[in-house]
Amino acid sequence: MQKDISQFVSACIDFIRGIEIKSPADGFRYSVIVPGAKYSPWLNHDVFVAAHMAIKANTIVDVYRCYELWKLVEQCARLGGDILEVGVWRGGTGCLMALKSKLMGSHSRVFLCDTFSGVVKAGEMDSTYSGGEHDNTSVDIVVKAKEALALDNVEILVGVFPDETAGRVGDAVFSLCHIDVDVYDSARDVLEWVWPRLQVGGAVVFDDYGFVETDGVTRLVNELTGVPSALIIHNLNGHAVMVKTAAATSLLPR
Repeated sequence: MQKDISQFVSACIDFIRGIEIKSPADGFRYSVIVPGAKYSPWLNHDVFVAAHMAIKANTIVDVYRCYELWKLVEQCARLGGDILEVGVWRGGTGCLMALKSKLMGSHSRVFLCDTFSGVVKAGEMDSTYSGGEHDNTSVDIVVKAKEALALDNVEILVGVFPDETAGRVGDAVFSLCHIDVDVYDSARDVLEWVWPRLQVGGAVVFDDYGFVETDGVTRLVNELTGVPSALIIHNLNGHAVMVKTAAATSLLPR
């Protein structure tokens, strides 16, 4: 009986994997992705589970990507430096990273940067976004999330980053950057600003890689594949993780 159920489930998964999804952009093809691996290490981590439950209402990022950010905070901490998140929405992932950093006894600051008035810099590289989306948030919502977790390592920067608020960061260097801005030009501007300030061995995480709605970010990451100072990993959970492998001041010419 168990064998029959297993075979039936496998057949269903194979069928689902064959479903192709219509793309809004030429040159991009999408299908339903169902990874076969079952290992779920977060289920053994009560602290993470509790933290995730605490921030779950303040994010639309799923548990898989949240756990990856949690572990990257841990792994990048050895490099020294601060943490940057651009595209905060209601503060869920930013507060999650800040909590992990605090629990480790790190002195890193966590900069959470957002306009709190929706997506900016949507352009011709983006098939779905036109600007202003995800404006159902506020600074107060993020402040309350921060206070609920007693986080004293968070600085909230209100405005377009880096254009309007990067000056408040000073001469900080970073070990980890989470880019969740949904569109090509905004993601590129953040990346170009943070890259010379990122420690070698540090990581930039693009939350929006591979989603149908955010083809602009997927396009940007694909353009970066093969640059000499970075290793890019496509995680099927919806992340592209870009690890800095050598000192570099820029990635792509304008």
